[in-house]
Amino acid sequence: LLAECVTLGGCNTGEAKITGGYDLPSKHVIHTVGPVWDGGRANEDALLADGYRNSLKLGEENGLRMVAFPAISTGVFGFPKERATRIAVREVRAFLDQDVGVDQVIFVCFSERDFGIYQRVLHMASN
Repeated sequence: LLAECVTLGGCNTGEAKITGGYDLPSKHVIHTVGPVWDGGRANEDALLADGYRNSLKLGEENGLRMVAFPAISTGVFGFPKERATRIAVREVRAFLDQDVGVDQVIFVCFSERDFGIYQRVLHMASN
């Protein structure tokens, strides 16, 4: 996996690239780079949305039916969790509403707190 990643030549913030899954329990890994939080002064919301949108498009282009996402940028990059979750849910919902080939998206949470945030935001989005 690492050797293939090296051949990709890096990945700019908001871009997405795909590799094989190798020894992971998936056929592919979609890589994206989320923004480092700078207080909202550096177009972070749009860059995070781009990362989700471009990852989903790449999944569709490669015939993937399911895509799983961690909470992009909310760890060491410091993006506010609630804000990032709203962006993630909005972008995924808009993509799935287009009736595309991807039919399942899983949000992988880092903690119970993150899980609670996703539950709340998903509940609000369904109303």
